[in-house]
Amino acid sequence: MSASVTIQAGPAPAPNAFWRRALRHRSFVVGALLCLAVLGAALLSVVWTPWSAYEIDVASKLRPPSSAHWLGTDVLGRDIVSLLLVGARATILVGIIAVGIGLTCGVALGLIAAAQRGWTEELIMRFSDFTFAFPAVLSAIMLAAVIGPGMVTSITAIGIFQIPVFVRVTRGSAGAIWAREFILAARAAGKGRFRITIEHVLPNILSILIVQATIQFALAILAEAALSYLGLGTQPPQPSWGRMLNDAQTLLFQSPSLAVYPGAAIALAVLGLNLLGDGLRDLLDPRLARQR
Repeated sequence: MSASVTIQAGPAPAPNAFWRRALRHRSFVVGALLCLAVLGAALLSVVWTPWSAYEIDVASKLRPPSSAHWLGTDVLGRDIVSLLLVGARATILVGIIAVGIGLTCGVALGLIAAAQRGWTEELIMRFSDFTFAFPAVLSAIMLAAVIGPGMVTSITAIGIFQIPVFVRVTRGSAGAIWAREFILAARAAGKGRFRITIEHVLPNILSILIVQATIQFALAILAEAALSYLGLGTQPPQPSWGRMLNDAQTLLFQSPSLAVYPGAAIALAVLGLNLLGDGLRDLLDPRLARQR
């Protein structure tokens, strides 16, 4: 599953004007707050958690919420709050690296396709179509058979599937910029294709890529949770929201809250990124910016 957006490129608004409009944009504000909450939880887990997320205490298993364990404990006696905090760290790490792979490789290939045209563009776009035939789950299954399941497998599988999305978005947006008059002026001034791409094309599509990256980040979080749930992603004892859902599936009638907490965390993270992406799209689109 993939998603893409198209907004008209234009000059970036002044920083002060941008933030004034951003603070009045409800979608952007809510999305940013949710994303900051998830990021804050991940950063907090680096220095502090209520209990160790790796310590097993079978005598304390399935405890209800209390002053000692705010959300209770799981079937192994681990503190749910600690698992959620550390799981946020794993989820964000996988998402950042996977989207980084897709963004770096996809944007580079898309810019080359838009600049070179001809057989180079055709080869890159056919490679993009071929990569689409291997969704993240299928790629993870193949990689797991070769190198085994784990975080590296999920990062690689999700990253590979991100590449063609950014290739298509970049190629389409950059192609529109190449047809603009100021590009013709730059070519008349003697600038080469590489210099034009770096100095003129890339800055004019940067806002589009930022919005697309937020959307792909949300999809990467869903993919990471799915792979961990299937046992192909993050492996024990490393906590993961998807792994928590997997552990809770046999206890849905006995302790349904074990599935509710990680499910809510995934939903809020994805909702926050989607709202943030919608807000950025509205704020960075020059046509909508003039209306707000």
